[in-house]
Amino acid sequence: MSMEKYVSYATQSFTFPNICLKIRDVLDDHRSDMDDVAKLIAVDPSLTVKILRLANSALFRFPSQIDSIAKAVSVIGGEALYNLVVAETANTAFKHFNSAHIRLDKHWYKSVYNGLLAKTLAKQSNIRGSERFFVMGILCHFSELVVAKEDPELYLAYLEDKSGDLPWEKQEKHFGFTFAACSGEIMEQWRLPLPLFFPVKYVHNTRKHAEEADIGLLACSMRVTIREIMKPEYGDIELFTPEMANTLLVEGETMDNAIAWTNAEAEKVSALIL
Repeated sequence: MSMEKYVSYATQSFTFPNICLKIRDVLDDHRSDMDDVAKLIAVDPSLTVKILRLANSALFRFPSQIDSIAKAVSVIGGEALYNLVVAETANTAFKHFNSAHIRLDKHWYKSVYNGLLAKTLAKQSNIRGSERFFVMGILCHFSELVVAKEDPELYLAYLEDKSGDLPWEKQEKHFGFTFAACSGEIMEQWRLPLPLFFPVKYVHNTRKHAEEADIGLLACSMRVTIREIMKPEYGDIELFTPEMANTLLVEGETMDNAIAWTNAEAEKVSALIL
């Protein structure tokens, strides 16, 4: 099956909620203000509770309690709030495509780990809009669920591949595309903004690692994630490729601190959304 067919299956089976599109429209409309964003979220009590939990979590590490959506908007900003709503929606999408061949809790943890680490590295590297890396890191792994649900036999053959190749190399071999590329295409079809879907779509394009810091950093985060979570298979993976050296501003101690923090906090943040 072609990547386009998996994308079509995903986008027809799960529609991105209107709240995400409405918030995006408000943020892109110069006539609107942050109060308009707060009002959109406040009408959904369940979403409000989940967003406030995330706003008060280690994800942001604010010294004082954020007790209302209005305060959350004023403290973390509309774009960061939008990314939290997308992250919450991503969890719903993960559950929608739950497969008998994937442990959803472990898959979600790996995705959140990648998102937390990418966000932390982006912030330490002074990359603009570091909060969006949390969403990108999570959604890199989304289409694996889509593929496993739609084509379980082919997915099992992929799982049984013991060649020692990196996961995305195996994906190219078995499917003709990487899960991240498929996820990025799905994100684009969902009308997520370019700064979210583009780095995910091209995260395994080594030429772009050397040209774009967003993509190089996300690729590095994915390498660290599989090393930390899948040590028996990928404990000796190269974290910094020569292509990344042109764009990444992360030094050894900075990386070590980011990994230590993510190891300590990923499970807590994962549980807040799951």
